[in-house]
Order: sequence, then C-alpha cells, then structure tokens
Amino acid sequence: MCLIALAWHVVPGYSLIVAANRDEYHARRTAPAAFWPHAPELFGGRDLEGGGSWMAVTRAGRFAALTNHRDPAPPDSQARSRGHLVADYLQGLQRPHDYLGALAPARAQYNGFNLLVGDADSLGYAGNHDAPAQRLAPGFHALSNARLNTPWPKTTGLLSDLSSIVASRPDEDRMFEQLLTALAETGIPHDAQLPATGVGLERERILAARRIVAPVYGTRSSSVLAVRADASIRFVEISFDQAGRQSGRVSQSFAPAGAIS
Repeated sequence: MCLIALAWHVVPGYSLIVAANRDEYHARRTAPAAFWPHAPELFGGRDLEGGGSWMAVTRAGRFAALTNHRDPAPPDSQARSRGHLVADYLQGLQRPHDYLGALAPARAQYNGFNLLVGDADSLGYAGNHDAPAQRLAPGFHALSNARLNTPWPKTTGLLSDLSSIVASRPDEDRMFEQLLTALAETGIPHDAQLPATGVGLERERILAARRIVAPVYGTRSSSVLAVRADASIRFVEISFDQAGRQSGRVSQSFAPAGAIS
C-alpha cells in the first residue's frame, strides 16, 4: 500500500473502515485478494515474488497494512521482504503492541516501511525510520510514504473524503462505491503543495496523485475494507492494468471466526 485512510472506532456500526491504494511496479507478480491456500483464515492480496501482503485481514478480525517509506536511495536488494510483516502478524497470536515491540530489534533488516497492525480492541503503528510504536486513538488517520498523519495532499484529501462520506451515513453499498471513487482520483496538486522527498520534481508530481497511472510503476489496486460492529467483514478490491484500466474486481463478505457463514 502507498495510501491509506482509516476510521477507527469512530463510525457507528463499524469498528474499522479502511480505504487504500497499493502502488507497485506493474511487472511484480501479484495474486488478487482471496483466502490464502496455506492460511485459510487470512484474506487479502499476495505478493508472489517476495511473499507476504500489503493489506489483509483474518476472520478473527486481525488487520494489517503496510506502506513503503519513501527514500531517494535505491532499496537494499538483500533486505527482507516487507510483506512478511503483514503476514507474520496475521498468522500469529500477539497483540498489536506486543508484535510491534518484538519487531523493534529487527526493523533494520527491512527497507523503509510503515506498518499498521490491529485487532478488535487496539490498533498500532510503527516504522523503521524514527517512527516508534504507538497506539492509535479512535478517530480518522491517514498514511502514505511518510510517517503516520503526515499532511501530504493525497493523504489529507482522502482523509477529508472518508470523513465526509461516512458522516453522510450512506448505505454500505453506496459507502463502498463512494470510497472507491475517492481512491480513483488522479489529479496532481500544484508544485508548491508537493512534498520534497529527494526524488526530483518530475517524480514527485507522478507520485502525488491518489491513483497513479504510469507505464512502469503505478496503482495496482484500490481496496475498501469494513469491519462491522458484529465483527463480520467486507472487503472489495479493484485491480488496474498499466494503462489504469480496471482489470479485475473482488468482493468478499465473511462472518467472524466461530460464526456460521
């Protein structure tokens, strides 16, 4: 993921609502969101090269999502795959803050990341770029390729749309479609609004859109996740090709662990 906005224990009827875009090289092999063959309680997309995932959830209501931390230096090709941070948490039993604490000594083994991990009761955040672990308070939060709640135009814009959409109290189908529309915005802010992350102005412009349409690297998927107050879950993912055209759609609802589907 490279853009995430979420509502945590702030929307009546829901414990968590997430709207997120995953940006990645188009050549990187990916499996669309599904229940994992080797971990059938886990639902989300899979990275078929490095393993792991960028965002997924379990029937038990464990949630994790990941963004890269932008760095102008080339990534370390020998670093561990960041997607395992998501998969390892979801397949384990640790509480969010315990997992983030246990991860701290190994954070340098990964290229720059931001990580969100949660369960029914708590949601935590940490990164490996001077971003210590913290518990998130109920409310609205956003994350891109800088620290949590850094006010980049695309994070503040998506966060504003999320809060406005849920405040209007649409039915769930309409809420999902409105959030997917918000994620599909391709406009680029004025140069004066762009962050300066050391990658050059031309690349800053490309990366500043909520949904990036570019031939080599771009937004591969948009996802909306809702964990309802009764712990049931709904997950919708739209995939895109190199030209930015929709190439697939997954829609899945499932009961919490222990319930009869």
